[in-house]
Amino acid sequence: MIKLENIHRNFQVGDQTVHALNDITLTINDGEYLSVMGPSGSGKSTLLNLLGLLDQPSSGKYFLNGNDVTELSEDMQASTRNKNIGFVFQVFHLIPRLTAAENIELPLVLAGIDEKIRKQRVSHALESMNLIERAEHKPPQLSGGQRQRVAIARATIMQPSVLLADEPTGNLDQKAGLNVIETLEQLNQHGITLIIVTHDETLGARSTRSIRMLDGRIESDNIASWTG
Repeated sequence: MIKLENIHRNFQVGDQTVHALNDITLTINDGEYLSVMGPSGSGKSTLLNLLGLLDQPSSGKYFLNGNDVTELSEDMQASTRNKNIGFVFQVFHLIPRLTAAENIELPLVLAGIDEKIRKQRVSHALESMNLIERAEHKPPQLSGGQRQRVAIARATIMQPSVLLADEPTGNLDQKAGLNVIETLEQLNQHGITLIIVTHDETLGARSTRSIRMLDGRIESDNIASWTG
């Protein structure tokens, strides 16, 4: 479970203080499907970075699975992030010289996972993402939708409990984008907590819960009406 208590995130720009997040209190239960909406500059990406332990609050508390992660050292935060949180971005961030299978395998290599276990997990990931026939293809040889599915497989290969997606369909056509969203939703149906930042009202309406941000605050927090 994710719990934020009175979170503030301030940035100094010249002689002005920008309140990117302003007194955010939020609880996200295990297995939720949450969309974060709002105009540019409303604090959506700042919130996502904070949830992903890529940024620190100026004040307030962040509890992940009951642990106050704001009190952890940088190394412990990095370890917590690698074990518990996956990231999917608008830009795929794949390594061009590695094959699809090697890109997916990379987090396992960095974590020191045994080779036999790595190969089993990668094989399962390729199959679940319908990428078996593209395993040896490098990113430039893949379509946008295929590259994003590789990125999703890489993000979930460490079996995180939380998946954060920042505009995951932003670089895709409508058909490929729908395929990617359905892939993310399938992961959510299997228990992963899914949090998506998006400007797309249609995409936001697919989630079971939607928060809307404005000027660093949560303006609304609603159960969405979409039922599949």
